[in-house]
Amino acid sequence: MTRIAVLTSGGDAPGMNAAVRSVVRTGLDRGLEVFGARHGYAGLIAGDFVQMSARDVGGIIQRGGTVLGSARCEEFKIDAGRRKALEHLQRREICGLIIIGGDGSQTGAYEMSRLGFPVIGIASTIDNDLNGSEISIGVDTALNIALEAIDRLKVTASSHQRAFLVEVMGRDSGYLALMAGIAGGAEAIVIPEVETHPEVISEELRLAYDRGKPHAIVVVAEGAKYNADGLVQYFREHRKRLGFDLRATKLGHVQRGGAPGVFDRLLATQLGAAATELLASGKSGHLMGLLKGRIAATPLSEVVAKRKTLDLRLLDLAQVLAK
Repeated sequence: MTRIAVLTSGGDAPGMNAAVRSVVRTGLDRGLEVFGARHGYAGLIAGDFVQMSARDVGGIIQRGGTVLGSARCEEFKIDAGRRKALEHLQRREICGLIIIGGDGSQTGAYEMSRLGFPVIGIASTIDNDLNGSEISIGVDTALNIALEAIDRLKVTASSHQRAFLVEVMGRDSGYLALMAGIAGGAEAIVIPEVETHPEVISEELRLAYDRGKPHAIVVVAEGAKYNADGLVQYFREHRKRLGFDLRATKLGHVQRGGAPGVFDRLLATQLGAAATELLASGKSGHLMGLLKGRIAATPLSEVVAKRKTLDLRLLDLAQVLAK
């Protein structure tokens, strides 16, 4: 193996650049030529490659986002699109591919491996819903951004004795909401995994007020049945009966845009190096992630076979701690 390529795919996550940097410099140290595919799988299909040197990745470890760019690519979901990507890789004599991204990206990695092309995935998604890694690149930074917002809103909520709602990202996974809610001392947490009716939220907030709390914070995942929009609308429609309404703050893509913290920089660096070493050794078809505190490889077939589940015991703990 003399040439490899790396790409970032799906939603950007703080730490992706640190992983790219690690792949490039580890690959160069092994005597490999390293290419970057711009704009994810769309770049593979278009043949948009750039050769990368050690200097090309200098000064990017502290930057959020991805210098290679990322994009959703519907064409890659069909066999014709994947084969077009394979043709461009073979035309440039690229012998292996490292894919940095979440569940959709790793599904693409699995499909490439099924075509016989050597692929290694790196777990990177703030949703932390990817099987094969206990925590993915970007999660820690996204959580700290959410926590800072919750802490700031709690100050305002206490000053005005109001109830505030904070919506965090996560698609259909409640991981970010649950962890940020526990760490932020939220009075209520709403996640997609457990349907929670607005009346239940109202009762929890009322009980918090009766216990003498000067504020109330609700953390809700964007993918919950009653997300920020749904809860605000319900409380507005029933304000006279409930006696109060909710002020909502949607963090949205603010969570993605932060500079990666220490944990994400170190995790990304280790995963990037491990992925490159594994690919250079002739192995492929695996995802590099963190399992039981160690960098570990999980077959992509196992990664895409099932979705990671949330430990709902933590939701019970959050309810106890909110009292």
